[in-house]
Amino acid sequence: MTILLSVLGTLTVLLLAGLTLSFFWTRKLARLGEVLTPQAGQTQIVQDGSIHYVEAGNPKKQTLVLIHGLSGQLQHFTYGLVKRLSQDHHVIALDRPGCGYSTRASDDLATLPEQARMIAEFLTLKEVKDPVLVGHSLGGAVALAIALDNPRWIAGLALLAPLTHPLCGAPDVFKPLQIRSPFVRRALANTIAVPMAQHTASAALTAVFAPEPCPEDFLDRAGGALGLRPKAFVAASADAVGADNSIEQQSSRYDELRTPGAILFGTDDAILPITEQGLSMEQYGLRCEKLDGLGHMLPITALDDCEGFIRGVSVSTRLPASLSS
Repeated sequence: MTILLSVLGTLTVLLLAGLTLSFFWTRKLARLGEVLTPQAGQTQIVQDGSIHYVEAGNPKKQTLVLIHGLSGQLQHFTYGLVKRLSQDHHVIALDRPGCGYSTRASDDLATLPEQARMIAEFLTLKEVKDPVLVGHSLGGAVALAIALDNPRWIAGLALLAPLTHPLCGAPDVFKPLQIRSPFVRRALANTIAVPMAQHTASAALTAVFAPEPCPEDFLDRAGGALGLRPKAFVAASADAVGADNSIEQQSSRYDELRTPGAILFGTDDAILPITEQGLSMEQYGLRCEKLDGLGHMLPITALDDCEGFIRGVSVSTRLPASLSS
């Protein structure tokens, strides 16, 4: 009995030591992430949080609002699309609530309707009128939620590999995010989740970008280093669960969709299947354009195609939504 207690005591000490080391290593990685990808824009306070955003182009031109996907941040768009599109558009790229340098008061705000509410409030405060919403992946689901709740002042939807319907199961690379307890989510985020994510980053990025390679400058230029912060794990986990909890109800409302637009999808997308998530939306008025042989991370790997697609949607929705509804 004494030997057993001694062994248990030793194991407890080792476990606590390991967690302590993980905690401090996580702090170090978080600081590194913010050094590699510092805050790039301005912050607007909204109810229950704040929205971090960058703005470019002439405010008198058609506004494009760029909304990133799961585990992402606005740098997915500043990587290349913002500079290109701002030549003749007013462009706002934002961090979704809780992501990047944006904030939200609780994990309950990660559902699609709540994210849509916060972003819509941000756009109202910015006095944005008749924008075209450009949503990638989970950002596509949020863009759809905004359009469904604000049909009279959203001019169009340009969706890039969007989440539109419930998934049969989370993609393998995102299964570790399926943590429903906020307490457990934060406990893992501040101890082992970030060091583990650093260890598995190469394989995870390979899976997300497949069949294309992940660019070598993804960590800094595309903001991937911000994933080294505990906040990023908490936000991504809450987003994954929040989307699961709300996408079925949202998809039941697509008959109400009155906003014109289109979808761009890679035929070899390894994260979201084009048939269920893209082609299925044609019955609701959103045509689905295919990019043969391309994968999920189109805003980074297919700049020319995305730019042309977004411009095409913008041209086709020039009439203000308030006049066309």
